[in-house]
Amino acid sequence: MSSSPPAASTATPAPAERASTGVVGLDEILGGGLPVNHLYLLDGEPGTGKTTLALQFLLAGRARGERGLYVTLSESRAELQEVAASHGWSLDGIDVFELGPDAGLATEEGYTIFHPAEVELQQTVDAVLGAVERSGATLVVFDSLSEMRLLARDPLRFRRQILALKQFFGGRRCTVLLLDDKSAPEGDLQLHSLAHGVLVLEHVMLEYGAERRRLKVTKLRGLRFQAGYHDFRIRTGGIAVFPRIRIPQSLDAGAAEPRHWTSGSEELDALLGGGLQEGTSVVITGPAGTGKSVLCAQYACEAVTRGVRARFYLFDERLSTFRMRGLGLGMDLEAPLADGRLQLQQVEPTQLSPGEFASQVTDAVENDGVRLIVIDSLNGYLQSMPEERMLPTQVHELLSFLATRGVTTIMTLVQRGVFGSPVDEAAEVSYLADTVLLLRYFEVHGAVRQAISVVKKRTGDHERSIRECRVGRGGLHVGAPLREFQGVLTGVPRYVGEIGPLMRPQGASPRQPDAGE
Repeated sequence: MSSSPPAASTATPAPAERASTGVVGLDEILGGGLPVNHLYLLDGEPGTGKTTLALQFLLAGRARGERGLYVTLSESRAELQEVAASHGWSLDGIDVFELGPDAGLATEEGYTIFHPAEVELQQTVDAVLGAVERSGATLVVFDSLSEMRLLARDPLRFRRQILALKQFFGGRRCTVLLLDDKSAPEGDLQLHSLAHGVLVLEHVMLEYGAERRRLKVTKLRGLRFQAGYHDFRIRTGGIAVFPRIRIPQSLDAGAAEPRHWTSGSEELDALLGGGLQEGTSVVITGPAGTGKSVLCAQYACEAVTRGVRARFYLFDERLSTFRMRGLGLGMDLEAPLADGRLQLQQVEPTQLSPGEFASQVTDAVENDGVRLIVIDSLNGYLQSMPEERMLPTQVHELLSFLATRGVTTIMTLVQRGVFGSPVDEAAEVSYLADTVLLLRYFEVHGAVRQAISVVKKRTGDHERSIRECRVGRGGLHVGAPLREFQGVLTGVPRYVGEIGPLMRPQGASPRQPDAGE
């Protein structure tokens, strides 16, 4: 009589219980924290923040009512307390076991046929396990494995000792962090294979500017996590991790009627086919002094009058200069700045990592309700982080995220030279934008004038003409279409028509002709 095989179970496994690391961004990367009752490796060179992260892990457990134990083999109790005090933390309620002369280690005279290191290794492990049993801790930090590696002297003996630790903690409800400072020989990954999960902290030194720290999760058995590098910073109060932007799988915004952002200028809105579509990205490019920042401020002023919250990230300009220009042009910036509808943030070059900047933008959108983001300029953003090779890709991720949230993004891109030579290849990211506005200088009858045109708009039709523009009271003023241009594609447009269609000088009476007319 044959028996049929048992049917496969279709029950969904219960989600694993998680222990928070105490770092919001890291918990997000891990999908909620570390699964409990496992052993994890925290790997990184000295100075990368391992001790700080380990203390945050124990403090988060203390807040949940769990008992924590910090086993320190390399630092003294006083040094550990100094680290905690520097962040404003108290270690009350957390046991600290410091290996010292009172740990019961034998003296050299007591050794027989065994090497002193072998005896000390076993006594060290016994002392640590005894401290764990006495404390009854459910969260344990072991700092650091480099001391045990030196005592073991042999990779096989060291591996067996780690296995013994794993088996010991496996019989207890303990979540364990093992700290290591990359003292293992090159290519030795035995700790990585034994641990349930591995977190690697890195300290990247740049040629100029502030240092950069980043982390990655290289392993987390049986669970999904956000792979790749994520920037982090050690601040007073602990580590702040900035997860890479995650783009939602569904990008369908529905079939709702698109809304347009107007500029306050009927001529400019006509040039754009009705205005800028909400939720798209715009690059305003051209040489210095053509009015790119003024146009950004003009759109922001128009937006805040409708109750929209806007935020400027200034990479090139001082806040005082920006506000003085707005005041000189009669733009109402002070009122929305006072009530929070408009916010200006000056970004200091070399002081911000790409991940931290992206985190600030996403927080502004998700937590502060910002619907208009202005980056002035992309050149300053890219040049402030010159050693970041993947910045254009990170800009693309940021724009994709903002588009899914229905946020309109305006960026300026400065072209080289007074007459607008092509930008550096590294800064050429205009292909990422949905709309590109081109500002240019042109010459007519011995006078320098400015022109504006739309060279790209993915979301609808637009004028193919060139219009004259001028910075004046209230912002950027745009004139009627100018049909008689030559040399536009060479980068230096030349007007060959009559003077009549051009805009009159600011303040001139209707009967006053232009110079040279």
